[in-house]
Amino acid sequence: MTALHDLPAHDLLAAYRQRTLSPVEVTQAVLAHIERWEPHIRATYLLRPETALAQARESEARWLRGEPKGALDGVPSTIKENIATEGDPTPLGTAAVELVPAAADAPPAARMREAGAVIVAKTTMPDYGMLSSGLSTFHPLSRNPWDTRKGPGGSSAGGGAAAAAGYGPLHIGTDIGGSLRLPASWCGIFSLKPSLGRIPIDPPYTGRAAGPMTRTVADAALMMQVLSQPDARDSMSLPAQDIAWSQFNKGAERLRGLRIGLLLDAGCGLPVEPEVKAAIEHAARLMEAAGATIVPMQPFMTQAMLDGMDHFWRMRSHTDLQALPAARRDKVLPYIRTWADSAAGLSGAEVFNASQQFHLTRVATVKACSAFDYVISPVAPNVAFQAELPSPTNDPLRPLEHIGFTVPFNMSEQPAASVNCGYTRTGLPIGLQIAGARFDDLGVLQVAHAFELIREPQRAWPQPPAV
Repeated sequence: MTALHDLPAHDLLAAYRQRTLSPVEVTQAVLAHIERWEPHIRATYLLRPETALAQARESEARWLRGEPKGALDGVPSTIKENIATEGDPTPLGTAAVELVPAAADAPPAARMREAGAVIVAKTTMPDYGMLSSGLSTFHPLSRNPWDTRKGPGGSSAGGGAAAAAGYGPLHIGTDIGGSLRLPASWCGIFSLKPSLGRIPIDPPYTGRAAGPMTRTVADAALMMQVLSQPDARDSMSLPAQDIAWSQFNKGAERLRGLRIGLLLDAGCGLPVEPEVKAAIEHAARLMEAAGATIVPMQPFMTQAMLDGMDHFWRMRSHTDLQALPAARRDKVLPYIRTWADSAAGLSGAEVFNASQQFHLTRVATVKACSAFDYVISPVAPNVAFQAELPSPTNDPLRPLEHIGFTVPFNMSEQPAASVNCGYTRTGLPIGLQIAGARFDDLGVLQVAHAFELIREPQRAWPQPPAV
């Protein structure tokens, strides 16, 4: 039998409906599992068992009355700590932030509560979300359940680790350059960075998106049904649209007749590791066998585009850090301070030219993808790296060399998912990125689910080390 903490949300909801399981016993099982795993991976922030159990008891009472609150009633869930939850401080992963209770739930948290989800905990992130690792001056170091010597990726570090470790089925992260898809790839889970504005978020920012982190496309589709409701607090929130999220399962035949671009060279950053390249090529062959036409693509990103975005973000962070009192600024991770302070000598013209790379990236991405129904690529050129490192290069002057495949789709506002497509010889997961046209979020889910049906059987999820 599948352990309760490993059951997908769809199965839990069906069992609640049939009264064969209770939200209380499921939450208890998840909390017990977290207790076994947490000393090893440190994925949570504000883990409050009694609060979670109180929510579960309220959900149990609603199910017994036959009056579930919403589409996720009683399902254990986590939320990334930079998504505000009322009454809780939002440290943004850094010891430099003053811990002030949030006045209200941010939109994704509000939607989860309205749907009846049991919020078991929040999850960790690195300083200001500016790393693709779990390294933080506020949180303990988060680690990857597949190999605790490795990091889970970031900046949705705890969410990726929690999903892989079985901290319940539903998790929410955020993404501005790959922060959902990178941990999804390196932790062997599924994640969707939706079209900009599809899931409202507060505060909004160019390229910033919230999205589901789950073990299956089915559970991500269930979350999209809840999270995609408009919210005026996000100035880029999309208008209400009747999207049939439940129609994610069109079978493997969904691939038949599709023209899919295969991108194996990002055009910038680190070279793709051989095992990653082989896994993506194998995924392409599986799709081709299912009826898709696979067309090799030339890179459309350039190092100048990646460097420009990097330099603009450095100046933004430099400005933010300079506004802090010295005592608080000194608490920021040294790697982040070195990276941000390197922008101090940039001229106004240099910052302006750097800012233009966002738009140039957007134009190049849309143009390159317009010839295809979907584009597949590695999520990252590498697999999970040493947990203690802030980035794969460990170089604050080359910090973004691993996001050349992911960041274009933040700037173009296109939906892009990560779905597991294989493992290295040492057992580390490898993610396949599937990107679609702007607003075609459901289509990306359908193609990802079709790939789930044709890929090789997945390895068993990692288990906590024996005590």
